[in-house]
Amino acid sequence: PHLLLVMIHLVLDFTEPACTQIGDLEDAQLIRNGDIMLGGIFSFHSSWKNSQDNYEQSPLRLQCTSLNFRDFQFAQAMLFAIEEINNSSDLLPGVTLGYKMYDTCGSIARSVRVALSLLNSNDIEALPAEACTRPAQVQVIMGETSSSPTAAIATAIGPFHIPMISHFATCACLSDKTKYPSFLRTIPSDYYQSRALAQLVKYFGWTWIGAVRTNDDYGNNGMATFIATAQQLGVCVEYSISFFRTDPLEKIQKIIEIIKTSTSKVIVTFLSNMDWDVLLHEFSRNNLTGYQWVGTEGWISDSQIAAMDKSHILDGAIGLSIPKTHVSGIKKFMFNVKPLNSSNSVLFREFWEALFSCKFNQSNSGEIQKKCTGEEDLTGVENSFTDMSLMPIFYNVYKGVYAVAHALHEILNCNKTCDKNVQLNPYTVLQQLQKIHFKTKEGDFVYFNDNGDPPAKYEIINWQPRENDTVEFVGVGIYDASLPEDRQLSVKNMSLIWAKNSLQVPVSVCSEKCPHGTHKVLQKGKPVCCYDCVRCAEGEMSNATDSISCLKCFPEFWSNEGRDACIKKEELFLSYEEIMGALLTTASLFGTCMTALVAAIFFRHRKTPLVRANNSELSFLLLFSLTLCFLCSLTFIGQPSDWSCMLRHTAFGITFVLCISCVLGKTIVVLMAFKASLPGRNITKWFGPTQQRVSVLGFTLIQVIICIIWLTMAPPLPIKNFKEFKDKIVLECDLGSTIGFWSVLGYIGLLAMLCFLFAFLARKLPDNFNEAKLITFSMLIFCAVWITFIPAYVSSPGKFSVAVEIFAILASSFGLLICIFIPKCYIILLKPEKNTKKNMMGKGTRKT
Repeated sequence: PHLLLVMIHLVLDFTEPACTQIGDLEDAQLIRNGDIMLGGIFSFHSSWKNSQDNYEQSPLRLQCTSLNFRDFQFAQAMLFAIEEINNSSDLLPGVTLGYKMYDTCGSIARSVRVALSLLNSNDIEALPAEACTRPAQVQVIMGETSSSPTAAIATAIGPFHIPMISHFATCACLSDKTKYPSFLRTIPSDYYQSRALAQLVKYFGWTWIGAVRTNDDYGNNGMATFIATAQQLGVCVEYSISFFRTDPLEKIQKIIEIIKTSTSKVIVTFLSNMDWDVLLHEFSRNNLTGYQWVGTEGWISDSQIAAMDKSHILDGAIGLSIPKTHVSGIKKFMFNVKPLNSSNSVLFREFWEALFSCKFNQSNSGEIQKKCTGEEDLTGVENSFTDMSLMPIFYNVYKGVYAVAHALHEILNCNKTCDKNVQLNPYTVLQQLQKIHFKTKEGDFVYFNDNGDPPAKYEIINWQPRENDTVEFVGVGIYDASLPEDRQLSVKNMSLIWAKNSLQVPVSVCSEKCPHGTHKVLQKGKPVCCYDCVRCAEGEMSNATDSISCLKCFPEFWSNEGRDACIKKEELFLSYEEIMGALLTTASLFGTCMTALVAAIFFRHRKTPLVRANNSELSFLLLFSLTLCFLCSLTFIGQPSDWSCMLRHTAFGITFVLCISCVLGKTIVVLMAFKASLPGRNITKWFGPTQQRVSVLGFTLIQVIICIIWLTMAPPLPIKNFKEFKDKIVLECDLGSTIGFWSVLGYIGLLAMLCFLFAFLARKLPDNFNEAKLITFSMLIFCAVWITFIPAYVSSPGKFSVAVEIFAILASSFGLLICIFIPKCYIILLKPEKNTKKNMMGKGTRKT
């Protein structure tokens, strides 16, 4: 029995005996007897008149003012559920529920006092020891509305396992069963609401916010959880300030100054409606508009707050609310307030007078007021009591009473009747409450988890101003904690209205997002949300906003300074599609066609003296090799591959050796023919057709052997050259063996020099018979082209080196074709009279 006395001392620190007379409690109660009594603790008044000093000296004798209609609504909801159960034949048949409700006047000390009174006795004449040892008068306590008084009550009654069910106390601290073993509630814990708010803030991209909280268990615990969760999501809090409705005006002015000087435009609040009663007045005086407010269930759907906001401070506010619901019959019942009356309660008389703005007894002040008859009707009355915006909270009260009824139904073994002989024990009631699982008439399931909490589900509410200075609470989404984390928050795709009636989502960041190509550098001494954006260095990139660092590009990619991505380097090679490649291809094909045309002309006139006199077999072989020279240049165009790299150089080397071998053979034939015409010389037998074929084959076979050795030891293969250009990849053929490459070119050059030498020696032979001059000139062009090719090839970058090589092939091929065959085609086609044997033998008329 003395444990109760100890608890009272610890919680209230009374200087007088623990069971002192309760004084004015009997004037602040609503009672209706029944077989089983339920306790109700509500704040029917929201403030007190006593000074703080007087309050500390006598915490039990408060003179409450400012009647709070909202808690009268909660009391009506409790009474509605009780009446409905008492009239039911299915639930607790034959058993009536009664109630004892007390007014706490918003005082924590008074809340504990009335809780203890509910458990013991309201008999002010009882002796202290006797009052403290009686069995509990109520089986369950319904209430309180606020978290701090609820925590104090739950602490006091917890050791006695007296169940307590709150409809509006959301502090996550109340889920701690080691501190509050007998506490249950029908409203979700702020553990979920705080996380839901953090996700909501993150969803809209607000990473730089302010925070205002009420300085009690509800505000402090809720905001602490919110800040911790928000920081995990990358949201920074610029300031977090606390406030209580009894704070002096200087404290409120300081809050206003902090908000005005801050850079954040979004303010998250953990406040109650009573806090806004005080704050809105001062915010309006200081024109604190233009801020985006984010609220909790404590005020976001409270129409009284919206009606008070004449300066539109909270327009566009968004926050979490208990989902909208409807309880059939409750509105009609609540408008009939007479059932609240019990034994001419002083509290009820005060409520009636405030509700209908009348007086039962005229005061001595001289002011004449309308006299109350007790028969007044709420029809046509519009005040905070007739406002049904808090219907979800009424439903919480309703579910709490029904939870008790279902628990009692099981304990009393009710079927058609209940066993009234069962001795009720609050601990048994608590155990049964923790196991209940039932469905209300509205279709909702009611149960409690291990922490005494219901399932967490919130509706996202947006304040949308309407005509005549009214505000509509529009549901714009849902948060359901029972779903997987990535699907818990769901915001509807609809138009939301924000602060200042804007349709654009407000921006509240310390630093704008760093664009692609930059990275974040934190500002010294500031939160992580405040940073500077620094451009990435050359060769680095960032391909996402708000990158914390730049990444180095792979060799195949590149990035200039501040690049937002490592762009894949352009692959550079001589292609058929570009102008240079198209021109070179055209020239190659033109040369091929031109050679074919010359071959056709020579074949058509193959029996004429001019063709026969110039060794037709070597001529046709030379034309064939020139065709291959023109065509081999095409292997240099296009993206290099294994086969093209090996083919281009070997085909070029072999075809050009074949070509030069033919020219060399023709030059030797001219010399041999001239020497054979001298008396006593029979040289032609040493260089006849057979020897000519063998010489051409032999010269060419040497080049083939060089190419085979080259391809066997170190063949040319395609490579990617990253060094030539920083923003391009040059696709080229690696020579493999430079010795092999220069051996091929060197051998061609050697044959060309021999050919040029023999042609030069034969330049003074008779004009009509001699083609040595033509060969000399063609070899001069050939050598000039390939001598200039070497420095041009070495100094040309990328694909231009390939173009230089193709140009050299085409130029030298055209030089041989034009210099050797075009003059003969001219005679064959345009000067046929000169295409005679007599003219070829030089027996015509000579110039003198």
